[in-house]
Amino acid sequence: MTCNPYLSFNGNCREAFQRYAQVLDGKIVMMMTNGEMPGAPEMPPEARDAIMHARLEFDGQVLMGGDAPGGRFKTPTGFAVETVERAAAIFNALAEGGTTQMPFQDTFWAAKFGMVTDRFGTPWIINGEPRV
Repeated sequence: MTCNPYLSFNGNCREAFQRYAQVLDGKIVMMMTNGEMPGAPEMPPEARDAIMHARLEFDGQVLMGGDAPGGRFKTPTGFAVETVERAAAIFNALAEGGTTQMPFQDTFWAAKFGMVTDRFGTPWIINGEPRV
C-alpha cells in the first residue's frame, strides 16, 4: 500500500504546486480546474478556476492537492525526510516568504531538523538524516 499526502488550499493550489515543483525538483503531472471537469457548466462561475485536483511527482514520491470548496478550507500539514544537504535546501526554499517556527539546526535525534510554515500556510517538518 502507498500513502500519499493530499494538501488543501484556499484558492492558491496552482501557485503552491508550481513552487513545490521547483523546491522538490519535481513535475506536475496532472492539474485540473473545476471548470475542466465533467459537470462544469453547473458549477458557479467563481469556482471554475479553482484547482479540483493536482498531482506532483518527485523522487519516486507523490504529493496531491486541490483548492478546498468554498468555506471548507482547513490548514494542512506537511512532512519531509531527506539527506542533510537536500533537507537544508528544501527548508530554506520553503522558508522564503514563510515563517520559521524552529530554525534548521542540530538535534539529538537527527543531524538537522527544522519547522517552517510556507507562504501558502502549509506547516512543514523537515528532518535531515537520523543520527547513528
